[in-house]
Amino acid sequence: MAQVPQVEGRSQQYPRKQSALVVLTALGVVYGDIGTSPLYGLKQAVDAAGEPAPEAVMGVVSLIFWALILIVGLKYAILILRADNHGEGGIVALLALLDARHAPPGSPRASLLIVGLIGAALLYGDGVITPAISVLSAVEGLKVEAPTLAPVIVPITIAILVGLFLVQRKGTEFVGNIFGPVMLVWFAAIAVLGVRGVLQSPAILAAISPHHAVLYLSHAGPGIAFAVLGAAFLTLTGAEAMYADMGHFGRLPIQLGWFSIVSPALMLNYLGQGGLLLAQPHAAENPFYLLVPRWAHYPMIAFATVATVIASQAIISGAYSLTQQAMQLGFLPRMRVLHTASHEKGQIYIPVVNWLLAVGTLAAVLLFGSSDALGGAYGIAVAILMVVTTVLAALVALKCGYNPFLVIAVNGFFLVIELIFVAANMTKLREGGWFPLLLAGVIAFVMLTWRSGWRLLEQERAKLRQGEDEFIEWVVNTPPIRLPGAAAIFTAATTGIPLCLTHHLRHNRVLHERVLFIASVSVDEPRVEATNRVKLVPVGAGITRVLFYFGFMETPDVLEALKQACRLPELQGIDPDNITYYFRRVMVIASDKASGMAVWRKSLFATMHLNANLPAAYFKVPAAQVVEVGLEVEI
Repeated sequence: MAQVPQVEGRSQQYPRKQSALVVLTALGVVYGDIGTSPLYGLKQAVDAAGEPAPEAVMGVVSLIFWALILIVGLKYAILILRADNHGEGGIVALLALLDARHAPPGSPRASLLIVGLIGAALLYGDGVITPAISVLSAVEGLKVEAPTLAPVIVPITIAILVGLFLVQRKGTEFVGNIFGPVMLVWFAAIAVLGVRGVLQSPAILAAISPHHAVLYLSHAGPGIAFAVLGAAFLTLTGAEAMYADMGHFGRLPIQLGWFSIVSPALMLNYLGQGGLLLAQPHAAENPFYLLVPRWAHYPMIAFATVATVIASQAIISGAYSLTQQAMQLGFLPRMRVLHTASHEKGQIYIPVVNWLLAVGTLAAVLLFGSSDALGGAYGIAVAILMVVTTVLAALVALKCGYNPFLVIAVNGFFLVIELIFVAANMTKLREGGWFPLLLAGVIAFVMLTWRSGWRLLEQERAKLRQGEDEFIEWVVNTPPIRLPGAAAIFTAATTGIPLCLTHHLRHNRVLHERVLFIASVSVDEPRVEATNRVKLVPVGAGITRVLFYFGFMETPDVLEALKQACRLPELQGIDPDNITYYFRRVMVIASDKASGMAVWRKSLFATMHLNANLPAAYFKVPAAQVVEVGLEVEI
């Protein structure tokens, strides 16, 4: 974390005025989740403590206060944001820094890949629970003033969430522009409410001292202490977004947003809720909404609902981005990716991910029915993810050559705290913690199956591919009919002759005058400079291998890259608009070959491969210029 060298990324390139605007924008994307935690976080922690006695309230508020300082402020905002990959953060960036993707099977680095994939899968579990608990907790404010409305809370929540997932296809560019200002007003509002609560009972300010948390947890007994720790952890959910979204906003704007706006507002609100509970213990029913003056109660419910929708939107958009990165790095099959803003590359929509998230989120609302019940399901995935991030960041620091004792001391301190939170959340396993873990387990298994199956498929295809020298000799000795123009053959390999070309030439005995072997290569960097995008390798007999390099944060626009490549002297005379594109359509056959993967997993991979987005559609090649060659490969 702190030991990773700083990279001159975008975080250090913002002028002062632009930086302020980026900070405002980041409020709606980075801090939506953690910013709406006051709706349910302290309430659940006080409920876990039992009676809202003064010592319990002081202990819980002190625990939350210092958890925010240590985990969010010190670990993430100051230290972990330094572990960046050319300005990008998140689990995928850490895996790329550790070069775990290219580790041979069975090696220690391959184990890191498994750990990282589990961490990525946990983000999907978080993405299902966050919209459910956030929107549900906002709508539950109706019960405070009108208990008779309790039966309609779940239907209202379902309607809001269905609407949220339905509008994803239209893009979120317009509403995205107002996310920041809305969240700025939200943080100002919860800060004012916090001040109102502190004024009711100024004694709550003593909770700033950490000894209240230590004394309470040490005297509460293991059962209650762990329950309180598990519930208090809900106030930290969303901290991972600071690291995951660093590439979009930069390190400095995220740090400024936290220390100048978000952290003060959250701490004031939690202190205010604690002050209210000291003055009115019965307010434990819903301390957030009972801080609100009665005249502003319903407007605040509407405002909170808007804020939770913004938080949910940020999580959903993050799932799209994570999926795109996973596809680029070969952890998931190709899926249809739609760009919802022509001038903004980050605005994407992935239909499969959207509707799977929708099903999971709506199932969570229907299954648990209240924010209190969902609190049992929430937190455990995020706690494990924090542990994974700490471990991977420590390994990155060690790889960079920093003092091992310093690395172990710094990262070990946070690891101990986070393991305590994991243990505390494990006590909620039967209450609902199994739900996000089950989702994460399924997703991680799918990722590992796809990666292992793809490796087996490539091994089998490599055995069938002709060597370049052998192929050129064949073409020279038994020359086929040469067709005018050029052909582009997409291939997954960077060496050897594509199987579809061998298959085509053997049966049709024709070959274009110019042939391009096109391969899209994903690298362990977020983005590739335009000057390093293309590499040309002459093969012979009018054949050239064209390698396009893309970063894991980029959408591979192969056609645009090909147009640029055709301007190079080596490819002069080739018109990219008149190229015939050859693709292979591989039918994977699962067999009982000894390969380290069970037949049923091979069948699962074959099914995913069959239903993956076809290469021609994924690379957006005009259908009129496409020729597909069918192949069967047994794994």
